[in-house]
Amino acid sequence: MTARTTPPFRADHVGSFLRPPYLLQARERKARGEITASQLREVEDRAITEIVEFQRDAGLKSITDGEFRRTYFHIDFLEQLGGVKTDIPVTVKRADGSEELAPPVIRVVDKVRHVKDIQRADFEYLKSQVELHAPGCTPKVTIPSPTMLHFRGGRAGIGKDAYPELDPVFYDDVARAYGEELKSLFDAGCRYVQMDDTNMAYLCDEKMREAARQRGDDPNELPHRYAGFINKVVALKPAGMTLAMHLCRGNFKSTFAAQGNYEPVAEALLAEMNLDAIFMEYDDDRSGDFRPLRYLKPGRIVVLGLVTTKFGQLESKDELKRRIAEAAQYAPLDQLCLSPQCGFSSTVHGNNIAVEDQRRKLELVVQTAQEVWG
Repeated sequence: MTARTTPPFRADHVGSFLRPPYLLQARERKARGEITASQLREVEDRAITEIVEFQRDAGLKSITDGEFRRTYFHIDFLEQLGGVKTDIPVTVKRADGSEELAPPVIRVVDKVRHVKDIQRADFEYLKSQVELHAPGCTPKVTIPSPTMLHFRGGRAGIGKDAYPELDPVFYDDVARAYGEELKSLFDAGCRYVQMDDTNMAYLCDEKMREAARQRGDDPNELPHRYAGFINKVVALKPAGMTLAMHLCRGNFKSTFAAQGNYEPVAEALLAEMNLDAIFMEYDDDRSGDFRPLRYLKPGRIVVLGLVTTKFGQLESKDELKRRIAEAAQYAPLDQLCLSPQCGFSSTVHGNNIAVEDQRRKLELVVQTAQEVWG
């Protein structure tokens, strides 16, 4: 086995990190009108420089901006597409006293289109800091999956005036908008983009599958439809760019939203999608076994999310190695990598984990990957 010189790397990560307290304070001051957007951006710039150094010191080769300019991993991007309207998610209390993020309402009210560069300026700053503080590393941009525009509301969430029929016009328009954003990023020097997708993972959960049925969708058909949808985006990806997808089961203040074995989506995900890499959450029993990996086609990489970002307790290196070996019974070891199961802060609120635990978990991923793959 050998190390990888192109992304995804043997030791990789999903992208979001705990926001430093001074950044959270600055965001609150901006919300109260006490500082301007440009003043907030200066604070974000400082925090991003620090998180670039943090990732470098942990030994990572892919470097993100920690999603420090975002409130939510998905809304901040999607609401900047033409034709899309979003509502702020609400926090609800569970029976056990924990909090859950109720899904945001995402509506398509007009033709979906790319009306401006969304991530380019943010990427350009990240790239400058990687070149300065982590030379030789690869800056990575994370964006929400295009399936987010369909799954939450189904047919009812997409205006019939704009789209009397969904197939193929709606899917083509969204793919074109994503393709234009990918080209914008590529032209700025970006070579590594990850799309964050909750919906394929939610289709493993019977409660979520039933909710899809109630919206008029067939949960057995949706994964294959989404594979075709994602492939429309992949077809517009610039040559030389790595396009990955992370499957997320929900990540809000250390809670999750969905569970279930990957079997219902495995064939569509691993055999039909033309992505370069897929990050799969495998940090506990709610993800099931590794048998779905048997569908992984040659040339594709699965990044095993074996290290949880939800709790501070550090995993055993020997246990991680055992689980990697178990996964390698179903997919070639050379097509596997290692990462934490999700980001540490998919929303601005962050998981219930200490910054030092965040560091220790990243270092564990790097050390384990070095010992497994060299």
